[in-house]
Amino acid sequence: MDPLAAAIEPLVPGLRRYARSWLRDQAMADDLVQDCLERAVGRWRQRRGTEVRPWVYAILHNLLVDHKRQHVRRGTAVPLHLVDDVALGRPADQDAGLHHRDLLRALDALPEEQRTVLLLISVEGLSYGEVAAVVGVPLGTVMSRISRGRDRLATLLRDGERPRLRSIR
Repeated sequence: MDPLAAAIEPLVPGLRRYARSWLRDQAMADDLVQDCLERAVGRWRQRRGTEVRPWVYAILHNLLVDHKRQHVRRGTAVPLHLVDDVALGRPADQDAGLHHRDLLRALDALPEEQRTVLLLISVEGLSYGEVAAVVGVPLGTVMSRISRGRDRLATLLRDGERPRLRSIR
């Protein structure tokens, strides 16, 4: 097996999970993972050091950040005839589904820096040092972000997002 393929192929499932947890869109996540793999293969000789995993995750992370910026500028438009009927009429009648929705909303409510380190450490199993290399910040900053992110996530899940109402006297 080619050394390049042997180094990158085991990373693909984790890259797909990370992209899907960011985007919540399987097709777009797979497209970005494909772009990531193309860049990794094309720039294989340009990489620094021997650690392939943080380098490839950094490529994907940068693609995800760029995609998010583009998405914010462009917005989302989906023709109604392309939407699955099940997605339009799915009732939220099970506790697991509600908990999952609350967790996703709480993750989305976190600042991007905290969400990124939480996903890379908790979901993908990267070490703090690897996350520091992927995100490009010092190790202490990663530790601080993961701590603040976990605390904020626990608060959001426990209290929920409540509407801020002002009282009228």
